[in-house]
Amino acid sequence: MVFAVIEIEIIKFRPMTFQQIIHSDKPVLVDFHATWCGPCKAMAPILADLKQQIGDQASIIKVDVDKNTQAAAAYQVSSVPTLILFKAGKVLWRQSGVASVGSLKELIQKYG
Repeated sequence: MVFAVIEIEIIKFRPMTFQQIIHSDKPVLVDFHATWCGPCKAMAPILADLKQQIGDQASIIKVDVDKNTQAAAAYQVSSVPTLILFKAGKVLWRQSGVASVGSLKELIQKYG
């Protein structure tokens, strides 16, 4: 499975599968996106800003639905962007469409 990593330290040292990543003890925000999607492009700076604000409280990864059709199908992603928050492999929250930094930060702090 191919995905872009905004920030996951551990991946820099050893490769991990998508399932290993979402089974983390800390929250993992997954951005299911597509390169051709305008709202997805708008999410990129929002997620970068979010990562600066939350530091190590959560990991954020981006999954390209065109390159990772199995992951998109497994989580019934039918529109992009779709954001899903996982912790210990469980879906805690999901939303399609652009989300604000503030709402995402609140969400991560709630489940962190």
